[in-house]
Amino acid sequence: MANNQVKQNKLLVIVIAAVAALGGLLFGFDTGVISGAIPFFQKAFNIGNDWVEIITTSGLIGAVIGAMFSGRITDIIGRKKVILSAAVIFIIGALWSGSAPSAPMLMVARFFLGIAIGVSSFSVPLYIAEISPTRIRGTLVSLFQLLITIGIMVSYLSDSIFTVPDNHPAYTECWRPMFYMGAIPALVMFIGMIFLPETPRWLISKGREEECRKVLQKVEDPDLVEDVISKMRSDLEEDRKHKVIWSEIFKKWLRVPLIIAVGIMFVQQFTGINTIIYYSPKIFLMSGFADAQAAVWASVSVGVVNVAFTILSLFLIDKLGRRKLYFIGLTGLVVALIAMGTCFALQATLGDSIKWITISLVWVYIAFFAISLGPLGWLIISEIFPLSVRGIGSSIGALSNWLFNGIVAFTFFKIVKALTLPGTAIVLKGEDLGNPAGAFFLYALIGILGLIWGYFYIPETKKVTLEKIEEHWRQGKSPRELKQ
Repeated sequence: MANNQVKQNKLLVIVIAAVAALGGLLFGFDTGVISGAIPFFQKAFNIGNDWVEIITTSGLIGAVIGAMFSGRITDIIGRKKVILSAAVIFIIGALWSGSAPSAPMLMVARFFLGIAIGVSSFSVPLYIAEISPTRIRGTLVSLFQLLITIGIMVSYLSDSIFTVPDNHPAYTECWRPMFYMGAIPALVMFIGMIFLPETPRWLISKGREEECRKVLQKVEDPDLVEDVISKMRSDLEEDRKHKVIWSEIFKKWLRVPLIIAVGIMFVQQFTGINTIIYYSPKIFLMSGFADAQAAVWASVSVGVVNVAFTILSLFLIDKLGRRKLYFIGLTGLVVALIAMGTCFALQATLGDSIKWITISLVWVYIAFFAISLGPLGWLIISEIFPLSVRGIGSSIGALSNWLFNGIVAFTFFKIVKALTLPGTAIVLKGEDLGNPAGAFFLYALIGILGLIWGYFYIPETKKVTLEKIEEHWRQGKSPRELKQ
């Protein structure tokens, strides 16, 4: 009977985590959906690439603001209410984006939607971690990361369904339903979350122990409920005794993990991943795809490769280790970027074949990113900080990620134009797009510098206890010396 209860509880936890993890799918969907919409709303509003960068970046600015205030708000009103609020913002933001009458209004709508992305990036993993039993917590939290990549793939697929050929009567309006589609999973998450419980940890932190016990009886092994409550009480007491302030993270012995957290996010973003996620249809158009419809369909394959290799990464991370995977993945990225830059530099010589070479190299680039920098950035940050400052350290890492992401998104077309060599500019329908060869070479150079930096700063945390990692930093040892 007890075994049956444990199985039922485990199934319920998986259902709860799956509903909450829809926040990850929405995160990915609303991040990627703009990619396929760009060529169409750009024509509808008659705007240049500068405005495209502004609209794309506005969502990232909203995400930074959402992430900044999520921690405090989730502590005050609870994890469940914050996720419900994020779902409402996702719904309103999707409908607002799709109905925007002008580029400035679309920018504001994307900023509003970005707030929900930032809020969900913090609150959903926290909810899943606190509602899940310890033995399956890691697996269920990783579900959020996987659903982000699935959300990006779904957004590309959704975009491709609504695309139309050039000169089609609906060409300047087909982007609207692309944004509207984001309201559907948001509505599902909102309805699902209504029926889900608040997390036991938040309930007990507010003195609602009986409610906490009832939730634990549904999700935890019945024999462990009282032990879990006792552990929560002692953890909360410790937290109250050792209130941590932001200045703690800047102590000398924590300087190295702080450099690692910001540094790995810098390498992750400035090797150009989000130029592919946001602007792949534009890149494919530059490579010679016939029209926006064909370019958006080509982007679907990017989403599929991203999901497939993210799943593969779940098996590789603990088998190969963090450090080895970092060097394998980043080396592959650099080679792919140099090859892409070379292809665009030789576009006149390669002719029509460049589009197939480009899409193949983008697949290679995405595959190496998905098994390395994609998951490693977040994983290493979760491991290198001591418990007392882990929340603050993770926040700095997340904010760095959004900041660097925004800079890359805002500067891509500017870099393309600035680094275009005379006589190599790509002209499409009378518009001078520049040539992305120089931008890809620049990202490759940053990747090479990232390999050098990583040699000194990327630690091997595989099978190393968090206590040993903390002791290592306190002793002033280098990241390279950290071993099991």
